[in-house]
Amino acid sequence: MTSSASASNRDRFAEGRGTGPTPSQTVGPFYGYALPFPGGGDLAPAGDPAAITVHGRVHDGAGDAVPDALLEFWQADPAGRLVGAPGSLRRDPVTGEVIGRNGVDFTGFGRVATDADGRWVLRTLPPGNGYLSVCVFARGLLHHLFTRIYLAHDPFLDTLPAGRGRTLLAEREREGVYRFDVHLQGEKETVFLDFG
Repeated sequence: MTSSASASNRDRFAEGRGTGPTPSQTVGPFYGYALPFPGGGDLAPAGDPAAITVHGRVHDGAGDAVPDALLEFWQADPAGRLVGAPGSLRRDPVTGEVIGRNGVDFTGFGRVATDADGRWVLRTLPPGNGYLSVCVFARGLLHHLFTRIYLAHDPFLDTLPAGRGRTLLAEREREGVYRFDVHLQGEKETVFLDFG
């Protein structure tokens, strides 16, 4: 930049005119480096007989798998309380590496990256309020998206436009196993919630 152009920009900022807000940037795909952690999808304590499995795929607008998405989950415990124990991101006291959960306490938080086929898996306890909250991060998104996974019909689903509530309802495949696919766009687009 020439010195006269630089002086011009300084004058504009000094007068409060600036250049406007900086645009958002796409998020990723660089999750594999810093965000996933060992056991990120294992919310249920090891061996808990009440544990359920929720799994699915993340699809783009064309229906293709998204191999580098990241999903965060928050949920109530089986009694409906939002008081998860701390400890999802424990670190090794010697090396400082993230070693994940202790395998005993239910924290109510999980983070799972999709695999090369866009698949993800969560092993958790049934939420007492009937749903899991989900935050989706994926390439091409300027902002993360919020949705919910309902394990059974809920009156909230009836408040959505006709037929749209089904996009938040997990399919029960068998006892203790549910499938929930996230569709970022297109005909099957998942309902995303605005908490702003």
